[in-house]
Amino acid sequence: MINISGFALMGVDKHRARKRSRRIPEKNLFICAALGGALGACIGMRAFRHKTKHWYFKYGLPAIFLLQAALLTFLYIKAYIKL
Repeated sequence: MINISGFALMGVDKHRARKRSRRIPEKNLFICAALGGALGACIGMRAFRHKTKHWYFKYGLPAIFLLQAALLTFLYIKAYIKL
């Protein structure tokens, strides 16, 4: 659900940028990504060609996603695999 929100936020912000209307703050886009929507935001960034020139989005969102994937992998291994 949160990934759909990240994707949608990118689309809404792109739409608002084209209309020159009130935008979604970048902080809110990153908060959504940090709360688990990084994959959706990354896909939305590419699908809507939005924020792709900003280095902190271009590298920051994938970095957040990789950290989340690493954390989930660690928690899965710790919970289900006994070494």
